Amino acid sequence: MLNLLSTTLRFLFGSLLWLDFSQPPTVLPARTPLSFQLRHEHAITNDSRVIFSNTVPSFAAESYTVSTSTIQMHKPQSAKAFHSARLRSIRYDQSEQVLWDTTDVLGPNVEERETLLTLAKMTANAYTSPTVSDWYTLDSWNKSTPFGWEPDADGIRGHVFVSDDNSTVVLSIKGTSAGWITGGGGPTVRKDKLNDNLLFSCCCARVGPTWYTVCDCYQGSSRCDQECLEKSLIGESLYYSVGLNLYNNVTYLYPDADIWLVGHSLGGSLASLIGVTFGAPVVAFEAPSEKLAARRLHLPSPPSTQHITHVFHTADPIPMGVCTGVTSSCGIAGYAMETRCHLGKVIRYDTVTHLNWSVDVRTHSIVQIIDRLLNEDWTQEGQEGRTVPKAKADGEDCVDCFNWEFGSFQGNS
Repeated sequence: MLNLLSTTLRFLFGSLLWLDFSQPPTVLPARTPLSFQLRHEHAITNDSRVIFSNTVPSFAAESYTVSTSTIQMHKPQSAKAFHSARLRSIRYDQSEQVLWDTTDVLGPNVEERETLLTLAKMTANAYTSPTVSDWYTLDSWNKSTPFGWEPDADGIRGHVFVSDDNSTVVLSIKGTSAGWITGGGGPTVRKDKLNDNLLFSCCCARVGPTWYTVCDCYQGSSRCDQECLEKSLIGESLYYSVGLNLYNNVTYLYPDADIWLVGHSLGGSLASLIGVTFGAPVVAFEAPSEKLAARRLHLPSPPSTQHITHVFHTADPIPMGVCTGVTSSCGIAGYAMETRCHLGKVIRYDTVTHLNWSVDVRTHSIVQIIDRLLNEDWTQEGQEGRTVPKAKADGEDCVDCFNWEFGSFQGNS
């Protein structure tokens, strides 16, 4: 039936499916903190294979302690049912009921500043290695496995931290390596930028008439072909597809463990998309808005996405969705970061109002979050007794790319 509707109506219907009208899950009393160690690094080779390397114990002697809480999760009853529903949506624009299992999972207690600080340091470590001076040393998460750190690896990379009792794994995913933001670069810059411009632009990074687009979906006059956009996101070498393989590899290594995902910037958005696919707790720092990408990827919508927590501040134009236009900092650097609607709930630090920070893309760095924001409790009138701002769902009236027309345009001119 749904395939008889116009493309515009199908797009609107898909948008409604991703509105999260649920209340945030009840956070139960914290249990004994978990102690984690760095065990592995993860990486993607040039031919898109997921590879791991074990961390030498002497290089990862630090441990990371995280307080926990029990949250309600919605997981697909089977990977087969999930992917069948997604494939039906992609091929026929038809919805298919996905049955979700509701379960209580031990997740990070995002109501505590120290928890966010520790996870932010794990996230920052995804940009580096234990042998480098900018590695954050922490208590109780000593064992990790790196991924994506081979000399010729130019894609997604990060670390795998494992609790001492093997009950919980934290998968940390690196964000965009870009010298214009962080002062660094590296071999992943080209693929990072491609994925940024595919996932977070309205139409193939068509920001202005002088821009080279990253796909061929632009049809002139602010029109964009919807089917073309969706196909552009499902390549096997693109980060979402690679992230699915990465998650499956981690579950193979630790079949009985709870998996958490953390990431910064692009890494945070990827963590969210993977987390909504598998029903895993997510904490994303300063991440571009990913709700539009979830719709374009045809991810079946669970009853709630409140297991995903976004943490960002109002001086960072990227998660706020205001780093737009050809004259913006993002535009000048060739990035089309145009989305503004997030999945899940948001812990929003109003640093512009309460700390007098200026809006500046240089505040996007994860180091800024660790050193300037999470090192002390947040104080704000009306939120006494809290150490972090209250988490809230992103606005239900949030709309991405409202000035674009999406439909079936290719071949019609």
